[in-house]
Amino acid sequence: MQPTIIHLYDLEKRYFMGTQAIPVLKGISLDIFKNEYVALMGPSGSGKSTLMNILGCLDTPTGGTYVLNGNDVSKMADDQLAEIRNTEIGFVFQQFNLLPRLTAAENVALPLVYAGISKKERLDRAMEALRKVGLADRSHHKSNEMSGGQIQRVAIARAIVNNPSLLLADEPTGNLDSKTSVEVMEIFGNIQAAGNTVVLVTHEEDIASYAKRIVRLRDGLIETDTRNAPRQAAMV
Repeated sequence: MQPTIIHLYDLEKRYFMGTQAIPVLKGISLDIFKNEYVALMGPSGSGKSTLMNILGCLDTPTGGTYVLNGNDVSKMADDQLAEIRNTEIGFVFQQFNLLPRLTAAENVALPLVYAGISKKERLDRAMEALRKVGLADRSHHKSNEMSGGQIQRVAIARAIVNNPSLLLADEPTGNLDSKTSVEVMEIFGNIQAAGNTVVLVTHEEDIASYAKRIVRLRDGLIETDTRNAPRQAAMV
């Protein structure tokens, strides 16, 4: 078994409306191992988006423990969480979040700017990430010159340019047609096969079927946690 990359123990999240506490996560215990490919599923209100935000260090739990790659991030200060986000986690969202005035390569290189890496190395690494998603030939194009699927590939390249320990994808095919969704899921499969850990949130059963493990949430608790014989993405 690979080492644990995510360890959650009795994780809780409550939001407050005035003095009333609204429980969203009610005691989640979960281990995800390095190089796993996991889908988080659940109906609206199940807590899956809240859990994703905590996994991505965009939010903090109200109780319990979250250890990411050996770092207990449960009680870290905001500046420490920002450092973890920049070095350990790559994000892919439903909304692509590219800067329209920048080229594909410049968008991909953005996380490296914050890391203080030289311009030449930023470009070299951005081009390598674009090669991994099959878009090296579009490196000088801006988002208005690319299709939705190409834009999402650029967003994936940006997410992996820092060589993160964990790739988090939140409804990554939500704005894409069926054919393009298959192409994007093939890329995630390739990233995982190369040794990365991939966790995706989706409400679509056919998208979740590409993962090797499906964790279903309901009412703030884990309902089922099953191993999956992953569906193979069609070669495109």
